[in-house]
Amino acid sequence: MPSGRIVIVAGGELTAECLHLLDEEDYIIGADRGALFLIDHGYTPQLAVGDFDSVAPEALQRIQAGSKETISCDPVNKDLTDSEMALDLALNLQPQSILLIGVTGTRMDHTLASIQMMTRALQRQVACSIMDANNYITLTGSQAVVEDRGYTYVSLLPLTPEVTGITLKGFQYPLENATLKLGQSLAVSNVLLERSGTVTIESGLLLIIQSKD
Repeated sequence: MPSGRIVIVAGGELTAECLHLLDEEDYIIGADRGALFLIDHGYTPQLAVGDFDSVAPEALQRIQAGSKETISCDPVNKDLTDSEMALDLALNLQPQSILLIGVTGTRMDHTLASIQMMTRALQRQVACSIMDANNYITLTGSQAVVEDRGYTYVSLLPLTPEVTGITLKGFQYPLENATLKLGQSLAVSNVLLERSGTVTIESGLLLIIQSKD
């Protein structure tokens, strides 16, 4: 059972650059086409999961042969997306953190669902983040340290109707005990002043989005 980090690679927007973050100690889960992407780039998923409706039969055979374990489900009679299935399996393994890759892309419904399902990890006190070529997204309900990861901007967006007591330290535009409500853009496009900054809130759930053009 992993005690460190689990990396989930799904079938959305994927670049080889994102895989450079993988460590040998990571427990890797490939969700649907993400499993094939891993295998094509020389990685062996500990687990491949999904309905595999986005891959050809011969590709599914490669996934099954190239993964240590495969869990497949019916593409019609299922209640969860492939990414959500992978997240549930990851949370059951009780890791310290989860990194989601390939859960963003042209399907805005899937992207928003992936962002919202980070709340499930937060409820289990598991740090969860989403990464693609242009964004690094985390979620906090208390305090978070934002490290310089090479992105240009840091934006804060409420995931609950209201987030109160927002205090920023180490940013170009500081806040002190501020409140953000859904639809407000007060905390968009901030900039780190040093190698890291601190975000503290009193109530609500706050998305922290590091991004670049």
